[in-house]
Amino acid sequence: MSSDSKRKIVIAISGASGSVYAKLILDALETLQSNNVDKIEVGVLMSDNAKVIWEGELRDENYKNYPFTFYNKTDFNAPFASGSAKYDTMIVLPCSMGTLGRIANGISNDLLTRAADVILKERRKLILVARETPYSLIHINNMKLVTEAGGIICPATPSFYSNPTTIEELAKTVVDRVLDLAGIENSSFRWGE
Repeated sequence: MSSDSKRKIVIAISGASGSVYAKLILDALETLQSNNVDKIEVGVLMSDNAKVIWEGELRDENYKNYPFTFYNKTDFNAPFASGSAKYDTMIVLPCSMGTLGRIANGISNDLLTRAADVILKERRKLILVARETPYSLIHINNMKLVTEAGGIICPATPSFYSNPTTIEELAKTVVDRVLDLAGIENSSFRWGE
Protein backbone atom coordinates (compact mmCIF):
# COMPACT_ATOMS: atom_id res chain seq x y z
CA MET A 1 0.00 0.00 0.00
CA SER A 2 1.45 3.37 -0.98
CA SER A 3 1.80 6.10 1.63
CA ASP A 4 -0.91 8.24 -0.01
CA SER A 5 -3.52 5.51 -0.34
CA LYS A 6 -6.50 5.24 1.98
CA ARG A 7 -6.90 2.32 4.38
CA LYS A 8 -10.35 0.77 4.27
CA ILE A 9 -11.31 -1.01 7.46
CA VAL A 10 -14.46 -2.78 8.61
CA ILE A 11 -15.07 -2.90 12.35
CA ALA A 12 -17.70 -5.49 13.29
CA ILE A 13 -19.06 -5.60 16.82
CA SER A 14 -20.82 -8.84 17.69
CA GLY A 15 -23.01 -9.50 20.70
CA ALA A 16 -20.24 -10.92 22.90
CA SER A 17 -19.35 -9.33 26.22
CA GLY A 18 -16.47 -6.88 25.98
CA SER A 19 -17.96 -3.63 24.66
CA VAL A 20 -15.03 -1.75 26.17
CA TYR A 21 -12.83 -3.25 23.42
CA ALA A 22 -15.17 -1.95 20.72
CA LYS A 23 -15.30 1.48 22.34
CA LEU A 24 -11.52 1.72 22.57
CA ILE A 25 -10.89 0.72 18.97
CA LEU A 26 -13.51 3.17 17.71
CA ASP A 27 -11.90 5.87 19.89
CA ALA A 28 -8.46 5.08 18.48
CA LEU A 29 -9.66 5.10 14.86
CA GLU A 30 -11.57 8.35 15.41
CA THR A 31 -8.42 9.97 16.80
CA LEU A 32 -6.31 8.72 13.91
CA GLN A 33 -8.88 9.91 11.40
CA SER A 34 -9.25 13.37 12.97
CA ASN A 35 -5.49 13.88 13.32
CA ASN A 36 -4.88 12.79 9.74
CA VAL A 37 -2.11 10.57 11.07
CA ASP A 38 -3.40 7.87 8.77
CA LYS A 39 -5.91 8.13 5.95
CA ILE A 40 -8.51 5.66 7.13
CA GLU A 41 -12.02 4.92 5.94
CA VAL A 42 -14.00 3.02 8.57
CA GLY A 43 -17.25 1.15 8.11
CA VAL A 44 -18.94 -0.23 11.22
CA LEU A 45 -21.29 -3.17 11.67
CA MET A 46 -22.94 -3.53 15.03
CA SER A 47 -25.36 -6.32 15.80
CA ASP A 48 -28.57 -5.62 17.72
CA ASN A 49 -27.18 -7.70 20.58
CA ALA A 50 -23.96 -5.65 20.53
CA LYS A 51 -26.01 -2.50 21.17
CA VAL A 52 -27.78 -4.14 24.11
CA ILE A 53 -24.46 -5.38 25.55
CA TRP A 54 -22.82 -1.96 25.05
CA GLU A 55 -25.67 -0.22 26.87
CA GLY A 56 -25.54 -2.76 29.70
CA GLU A 57 -21.77 -2.83 30.14
CA LEU A 58 -20.85 0.80 29.38
CA ARG A 59 -24.15 2.30 30.55
CA ASP A 60 -24.47 4.66 27.59
CA GLU A 61 -25.42 4.78 23.92
CA ASN A 62 -22.26 6.57 22.79
CA TYR A 63 -21.81 4.19 19.88
CA LYS A 64 -24.28 6.52 18.13
CA ASN A 65 -21.80 9.42 18.34
CA TYR A 66 -18.92 8.11 16.21
CA PRO A 67 -18.29 9.79 12.85
CA PHE A 68 -18.19 6.51 10.94
CA THR A 69 -20.74 5.02 8.58
CA PHE A 70 -22.75 2.33 10.36
CA TYR A 71 -24.30 -0.43 8.26
CA ASN A 72 -27.29 -2.64 8.96
CA LYS A 73 -26.66 -6.38 9.21
CA THR A 74 -28.92 -6.99 6.18
CA ASP A 75 -27.41 -4.27 3.95
CA PHE A 76 -25.76 -6.35 1.26
CA ASN A 77 -25.29 -3.14 -0.76
CA ALA A 78 -22.60 -2.07 1.71
CA PRO A 79 -19.32 -1.65 -0.18
CA PHE A 80 -17.45 -4.34 1.74
CA ALA A 81 -20.02 -6.98 0.73
CA SER A 82 -17.91 -7.22 -2.44
CA GLY A 83 -14.19 -7.69 -2.94
CA SER A 84 -14.18 -4.98 -5.60
CA ALA A 85 -14.51 -2.29 -2.89
CA LYS A 86 -10.99 -3.26 -1.75
CA TYR A 87 -11.45 -3.09 2.01
CA ASP A 88 -8.09 -4.34 3.24
CA THR A 89 -8.85 -5.19 6.88
CA MET A 90 -11.77 -6.47 8.91
CA ILE A 91 -11.71 -6.61 12.70
CA VAL A 92 -14.45 -8.40 14.62
CA LEU A 93 -14.20 -7.12 18.17
CA PRO A 94 -15.49 -8.64 20.33
CA CYS A 95 -16.15 -11.80 18.36
CA SER A 96 -18.74 -14.19 19.76
CA MET A 97 -18.29 -17.91 19.30
CA GLY A 98 -21.46 -18.01 17.18
CA THR A 99 -19.99 -15.40 14.82
CA LEU A 100 -16.67 -17.25 14.75
CA GLY A 101 -18.45 -20.52 13.92
CA ARG A 102 -20.41 -18.99 11.05
CA ILE A 103 -17.29 -17.36 9.61
CA ALA A 104 -15.24 -20.55 9.99
CA ASN A 105 -17.84 -22.58 8.14
CA GLY A 106 -18.59 -20.09 5.37
CA ILE A 107 -22.14 -19.33 6.48
CA SER A 108 -22.74 -15.85 5.04
CA ASN A 109 -26.20 -15.21 6.46
CA ASP A 110 -25.74 -11.50 7.25
CA LEU A 111 -23.46 -8.62 6.28
CA LEU A 112 -20.90 -9.39 8.99
CA THR A 113 -20.33 -12.98 7.88
CA ARG A 114 -20.49 -12.00 4.19
CA ALA A 115 -17.85 -9.30 4.74
CA ALA A 116 -15.60 -11.78 6.57
CA ASP A 117 -16.07 -14.27 3.72
CA VAL A 118 -15.06 -11.56 1.23
CA ILE A 119 -11.96 -10.60 3.24
CA LEU A 120 -10.85 -14.25 3.41
CA LYS A 121 -11.51 -15.03 -0.26
CA GLU A 122 -9.60 -11.90 -1.32
CA ARG A 123 -6.67 -12.91 0.94
CA ARG A 124 -6.92 -9.74 2.98
CA LYS A 125 -6.56 -9.30 6.74
CA LEU A 126 -9.29 -10.70 9.02
CA ILE A 127 -8.76 -10.34 12.78
CA LEU A 128 -11.20 -12.03 15.14
CA VAL A 129 -10.94 -10.92 18.77
CA ALA A 130 -12.45 -13.98 20.42
CA ARG A 131 -14.27 -13.25 23.68
CA GLU A 132 -15.12 -16.45 25.49
CA THR A 133 -13.71 -18.59 28.25
CA PRO A 134 -13.12 -21.45 28.44
CA TYR A 135 -13.00 -22.66 24.84
CA SER A 136 -14.72 -25.86 23.83
CA LEU A 137 -13.19 -28.17 21.23
CA ILE A 138 -15.77 -26.82 18.76
CA HIS A 139 -14.47 -23.27 19.37
CA ILE A 140 -10.86 -24.40 18.97
CA ASN A 141 -11.63 -26.28 15.75
CA ASN A 142 -13.42 -23.21 14.37
CA MET A 143 -10.38 -21.09 15.27
CA LYS A 144 -8.21 -23.62 13.45
CA LEU A 145 -10.40 -23.36 10.33
CA VAL A 146 -10.24 -19.56 10.33
CA THR A 147 -6.47 -19.64 10.84
CA GLU A 148 -6.02 -22.13 7.99
CA ALA A 149 -8.11 -19.84 5.77
CA GLY A 150 -5.75 -16.93 6.53
CA GLY A 151 -7.52 -15.21 9.40
CA ILE A 152 -5.94 -14.17 12.68
CA ILE A 153 -7.40 -15.23 16.02
CA CYS A 154 -6.51 -12.70 18.71
CA PRO A 155 -8.12 -13.69 22.00
CA ALA A 156 -9.26 -10.77 24.13
CA THR A 157 -6.55 -11.59 26.64
CA PRO A 158 -5.04 -8.47 28.18
CA SER A 159 -1.40 -8.12 29.16
CA PHE A 160 -0.20 -6.86 32.50
CA TYR A 161 3.46 -5.93 31.98
CA SER A 162 2.56 -2.27 31.25
CA ASN A 163 1.05 -2.10 34.76
CA PRO A 164 -2.46 -0.98 33.75
CA THR A 165 -4.39 0.64 36.59
CA THR A 166 -7.92 0.93 35.14
CA ILE A 167 -10.22 -1.40 33.22
CA GLU A 168 -9.82 0.77 30.12
CA GLU A 169 -6.00 0.67 30.37
CA LEU A 170 -6.17 -3.11 30.73
CA ALA A 171 -8.54 -3.48 27.75
CA LYS A 172 -6.36 -1.10 25.73
CA THR A 173 -3.53 -3.65 25.86
CA VAL A 174 -5.71 -5.89 23.67
CA VAL A 175 -6.82 -3.06 21.37
CA ASP A 176 -3.23 -1.87 20.88
CA ARG A 177 -2.27 -5.41 19.89
CA VAL A 178 -5.14 -5.55 17.40
CA LEU A 179 -4.08 -2.21 15.90
CA ASP A 180 -0.55 -3.60 15.54
CA LEU A 181 -1.89 -6.72 13.81
CA ALA A 182 -3.89 -4.49 11.45
CA GLY A 183 -0.77 -2.50 10.60
CA ILE A 184 -2.08 0.72 12.15
CA GLU A 185 0.47 2.86 13.95
CA ASN A 186 -0.29 3.46 17.60
CA SER A 187 1.63 4.52 20.66
CA SER A 188 1.41 1.57 22.97
CA PHE A 189 3.66 0.01 25.57
CA ARG A 190 6.53 -1.84 23.89
CA TRP A 191 8.39 -4.56 25.72
CA GLY A 192 12.02 -3.60 26.30
CA GLU A 193 11.62 0.00 25.15
